[in-house]
Parts: sequence; structure tokens; C-alpha cells
Amino acid sequence: MGRGRAKAKQTKVARELKYNSGGFDANRLSSELGVSPVPSINPEPVVEDEDEDDPYAAYANYYADDDEDEDEEAGASHQRAPRRA
Repeated sequence: MGRGRAKAKQTKVARELKYNSGGFDANRLSSELGVSPVPSINPEPVVEDEDEDDPYAAYANYYADDDEDEDEEAGASHQRAPRRA
């Protein structure tokens, strides 16, 4: 017996930590841990060219022109018929 107060106190502290931890102070944490602050690193932005990474980009561009020609030749033959109710 006698554990009721201790458990209630632990529950209270746990709730405070869970719901009332409003801010995070990184400087305070680093001083408590004895860690020296690390200067922030600003990496250079990476510019990616999507066409360089895609080995099939040249084929896609080549055959895209053919598809446009086929669409013009087909004309109205590929149009959908109206739906009947």
C-alpha cells in the first residue's frame, strides 16, 4: 500500500510532459548534454535535369512526333460515338 500517491504523481508528471511541452530549447539541451554547438551547414542546392536522368527521353521525343501525325491522319475515325440512354 501507499503506492497511490506515487503513481498519481508519476501520472501527473507524464501528462505534463506529454501535453504541456510547448517549446523545445536546443541550446539548453546541448548544454545539459555537454555538447558543443555545431555550426549549421548550408548545402548547395542541387539542380536536377530530368532529361539527363531519363535514358528514354530521346525516344519519347522522337515517337511523340509520330503520334501527332497519326492523330491527324485518323481524323474522326477514332472519335467516340455518343452514348445512348
